[in-house]
Amino acid sequence: MVLIWCTPKTCGPMKLECNVRTPGSWLLIIFYEDRNFQGRYYECSSDCTDLHSYFSRCNSIRVESGCWMVYERPNYMGYHQYFLRRGEYPDYQRWMGYKDCIRSCRMIPQYRGSYRMRIYERESFGGQMMEFMDDCDSVQDRFRYPDINSCHVDGYWIMYEQPHYRGRQYFLRPGEYRRYSDWGGMTPNIGSFRRIVDFC
Repeated sequence: MVLIWCTPKTCGPMKLECNVRTPGSWLLIIFYEDRNFQGRYYECSSDCTDLHSYFSRCNSIRVESGCWMVYERPNYMGYHQYFLRRGEYPDYQRWMGYKDCIRSCRMIPQYRGSYRMRIYERESFGGQMMEFMDDCDSVQDRFRYPDINSCHVDGYWIMYEQPHYRGRQYFLRPGEYRRYSDWGGMTPNIGSFRRIVDFC
């Protein structure tokens, strides 16, 4: 059960503050419609497949605890997705966003197992393979093939389109990815990747 309540501010222009909490949980992430944590806001403590009914735009975010992925489209989809850890993001450029559109979010659960990623030259785990157990800031320097078309993942990872953890991001959960579209990629180009180990 999710409890939702709304309270107008008592001074200045009336603004609607919408809060969401699950009984027994603590506040994790807050979405604000305006920059610098102004305007209507929405508090979220669990995965949400569609945020559009709670706010029309998102220009700032405060992460109270945990690590999150936020997506520009509902159902954890969209060309852009963003990894956020605990901290303040006063405008969307701070999370490397391209516009003020956030439509779904997913909490990244704690993981205590081993981290391993096997990357493959071709789809469905074909071609040359290389195994990683730590971060890789330049795939091109370590994997001589230009594309990653499939992978097998233990642990939680972020892939980046460019070297040195830059460019578009892709969140990978434990499992098999038979083609690059399975992790949301438009092309098989991956420049770097790293483990998610900070769950504060």
